[in-house]
Amino acid sequence: MRTERANGGGQTERRDLKVIVGAAIIRDGRVLACARSAPPEVAGMWEFPGGKVEPGEGETDALIRECAEELAVRVEIGDRVGRNVRMAHGRSVLKVYAARLLDGDEPQALEHEGLRWLTVDELDSVTWLPADAPIVAALRPLLTT
Repeated sequence: MRTERANGGGQTERRDLKVIVGAAIIRDGRVLACARSAPPEVAGMWEFPGGKVEPGEGETDALIRECAEELAVRVEIGDRVGRNVRMAHGRSVLKVYAARLLDGDEPQALEHEGLRWLTVDELDSVTWLPADAPIVAALRPLLTT
């Protein structure tokens, strides 16, 4: 993704935004939340699993790879959830997709402090990372009580 902004001389600069993808993994009306273990300033805060899209990699391919690396699961990626969320001082954008586990896979906390399946009524029971928090409102209609 490219953005443009005017520099001090009124000329337009172009720079690439890094794309971060997240998975809202939904099962039985609940969504998987993952507690960060690092860095210290966000340890214990909750997020949707995912990570950076590598050069030459598609967003959904990156998300499939990240879920395998972080949770040891295979996922099917669905529609986007919510809007793009600018993060990291405007240098990155978070895009979250709905996802479902394949063939009875069970997530493992390989890179996280903990995992929780949250119902719609439990979404506010955890402290979400600032970038993930705007996605929560868009996620509510996808969860059934």
